[in-house]
Amino acid sequence: MSLSHTQRLRACLAGERLDRPPVALWRHFPVDDQHPASLAAAVLHFQRSYDFDLVKVTPASSFCLKDWGVDDEWRGSSEGTRDYTRPAVQAPEDWLRLPVLPPDRGHLGRQLECLELIIRALGEDTSVIQTIFNPLSQAKNLVGKANLQVHLRRHPQELHAALKTITETTVQFIEAVARRGAAGIFYAVQHAQYGLLSEQEYREFGTRYDLPILEAAQSLAPSGLWFNMLHLHGEEVMFDLVSSYPVQALNWHDRDTPPSLAEGLQRFAGVVCGGLSRERSLVLGTPEQVRQEAQEAIYATGGRRFLLGTGCVAPITAPHGNLLAARRSVEG
Repeated sequence: MSLSHTQRLRACLAGERLDRPPVALWRHFPVDDQHPASLAAAVLHFQRSYDFDLVKVTPASSFCLKDWGVDDEWRGSSEGTRDYTRPAVQAPEDWLRLPVLPPDRGHLGRQLECLELIIRALGEDTSVIQTIFNPLSQAKNLVGKANLQVHLRRHPQELHAALKTITETTVQFIEAVARRGAAGIFYAVQHAQYGLLSEQEYREFGTRYDLPILEAAQSLAPSGLWFNMLHLHGEEVMFDLVSSYPVQALNWHDRDTPPSLAEGLQRFAGVVCGGLSRERSLVLGTPEQVRQEAQEAIYATGGRRFLLGTGCVAPITAPHGNLLAARRSVEG
């Protein structure tokens, strides 16, 4: 009997032996991501082209920040991301001026509108998760990438005040996401990297705010958010620090940094997501190389508690044939 995408994802989460491993890729949609209807249309077109087992909605990272005053611009990044052109925080005291944002207004409300369009179009057979950037990642984009560590070390009280505001705003938005019928969230953590912060610094400025958000999301399960995935971005990551977070799936750049998928499966109790190299195979490789990486990942995990994907977004320059090869690689 053939499983629906949602049934396959639930069975994967339960550790059951499946008809095939689930697979999902996601990407940014530059220009289209500036309006709810056009982003929804782009996401739906991508899903109808490849029929993945999970749909991750990937707006521009500024969707949660524009109502605090940032500006950004599309400049042609191969990842599809936008560049920040004006930070909202110019001085330490600006952290104290951030208000809690209501989830149903402004740019947050527009993203909820986009999410509703996608969920309504796909129905119950395909699960949808909404991208959420953790408070420290949001703070980075509010102050500018080069300035976050300076404020973290020189102005910790002001930054903590802002992180509390961001956390409250994020929790309210996630509750609104659940009410729209999403299956979960894709929680992006960008600073749990030893090349950026010490473990003690991340615990103080990252984990301290991650846990209330993820616990709030977990409290909405099982009728609400039942498939929450943590994305651990970058290299030399603090895998063991986040492996106990209350999430159902963990995604990291397993082709570029330890641990391997097999090791991650031993150190994390939920579903591991990865196996494909974004640049070497999806962009620069061939369909045969994509299929080879997929088979290696299936073999390494035994195809259980495993979702085939990449360590992050698929670059917008990835050829159609390689994306199609990733989708077909799980068919046997």
